[in-house]
Amino acid sequence: MIIFPAVDIQNGQAVRLRQGRADDATVFAADPVAAARDWEAQGARWLHVVDLDGAFDGLPKSRDIVRGICSALSIPVQLGGGIRDEATARAYLDAGVRRLIIGTMALEDPAAFAALCRAFPGRIGVSLDAEGGRLKTKGWVADAGQTIDDVLPRLLADGAAFIIYTDIERDGMQSGVNVEALRRLATLSTVPVIAAGGVATMDDVRALYPLTKTTRLEGAVSGRALYEGTLSLPEANAWIAAQE
Repeated sequence: MIIFPAVDIQNGQAVRLRQGRADDATVFAADPVAAARDWEAQGARWLHVVDLDGAFDGLPKSRDIVRGICSALSIPVQLGGGIRDEATARAYLDAGVRRLIIGTMALEDPAAFAALCRAFPGRIGVSLDAEGGRLKTKGWVADAGQTIDDVLPRLLADGAAFIIYTDIERDGMQSGVNVEALRRLATLSTVPVIAAGGVATMDDVRALYPLTKTTRLEGAVSGRALYEGTLSLPEANAWIAAQE
């Protein structure tokens, strides 16, 4: 099981939002590159990076910062936010990002998403961000008019290499994970699934861990909990290693 520390970039800083609201941000680090180095030093095996400005505006706003993060680390980086065409995807991969997370394009332009998966096989994942069972796009501000059941078969057929599932109502709230929703998705999926939203304490890690043995769950993203100390990355990694 992999714990993915999150570095969410807004206005050049590392922040965390509550329930995806751009106007409810907490700044945790003025320098996202320094934050990334710190997570690697604490034992991170992957880093999860989101360009929040890109997610809201549809344009890659933090490419230079992302390039700096990739250059500073020896661990792989996955990135989402504002990737809505092949040129942007290629630029980020050339900058050192290992794999990309696509949200809006995957739901609103299926042909373009499928083409992206063909262009970069094994490196394109999809972010399924749900609130009350309904999928959201454009940085969680637009209703996609679909559910996970509606889109999952098509995304898998198009070539999605992994899925990140976010329960928006729990994101940044430290309210615990939606284990049953994850169990269902990770059972239906034929590719790895990563949990996000609500991963707040070791109890959440313990609750999710069994799913890595019985479903396609690969791990979990955590942000606010790691920054505020309700979840310790070294402790979580040590506990996971002890189980394996």
